[in-house]
This record gives sequence, C-alpha cells and structure tokens, in this order.
Amino acid sequence: MDKPKLRDKHGPEFGIQGEVVTFLRERGWYVERLVGGEVRGGAVQSGLPDLFACHKKFGFRFIEIKYEDSYRFTKAQKWKFPLLMDHGCGIWVLTEATEKQYDRLFQPPNLWDYLKKTECLNQGVLDDILSELDEEDTNASTQDNS
Repeated sequence: MDKPKLRDKHGPEFGIQGEVVTFLRERGWYVERLVGGEVRGGAVQSGLPDLFACHKKFGFRFIEIKYEDSYRFTKAQKWKFPLLMDHGCGIWVLTEATEKQYDRLFQPPNLWDYLKKTECLNQGVLDDILSELDEEDTNASTQDNS
C-alpha cells in the first residue's frame, strides 16, 4: 500500500517568497510574511497578501507572490484584495526576485494585471454573510450569559 501523500504546510510560491524577502532586505526593506492569525471563533484569517514590506525612503508595499505562468487566487483573496485596493492599499504582484520585478514596486499597483475584476466576489453577498456571522456571534454571547 502506498504511503499517504503529506500536504506541504506552505503554498507553492513559498520558495519564491523566500527569495523575494532576501532580495528586498538586501535593498534596505523591512519585510514581514503575513501569516493568518486567530479570528472569529479560532478560524484562520485568510486573504491577505503574502508580504508586507516597508522602506524608509519608499514607504510600504503589500506584495503577493505568484508563479508567472501558473497562478490562481483563493476565494478569500478574490474578496479581500479588491477591498484593500478600493481603500487605498495597493497590492503588487511579484513572480521572482529580479531587478525587473523589483522595478514593479515603483510603478502603480499591478494586481489587476493578474486578477480580473470579473473574478472578484460580490461584496453585497459577502456583507450579508458577515452580518449573519456577527448576528450569530451576538446571539451565542447572549445565550452564554444567560
């Protein structure tokens, strides 16, 4: 019998991500990998870009790492990325640690070169879902206090 295949705890772009982190740090950037935290009943937060980078001279960037020829966005990204962009938080997509890719950080955010707006999830439906979840949380808290 074959051994079950263990799922790698890191996504497919993790290797590129490490190279980009090193590349940016060598150029004076402070870089943090954005890893999901605890939210709403222990569920893992998702949908944030891979990296947060800031530089004394150039400001901050939210960076998503993708393979150039083969990439996809999660449902959470298709919802949250447009919200971030609509609220003034640009997202830059990088596909490797090269000078050409680095130059992208000094251009307008390039998310829409990779994610089609028609693929983004409907905000109205998501707002309704979030409201329902908030209502469930409120009701559960009220019952716990009874």
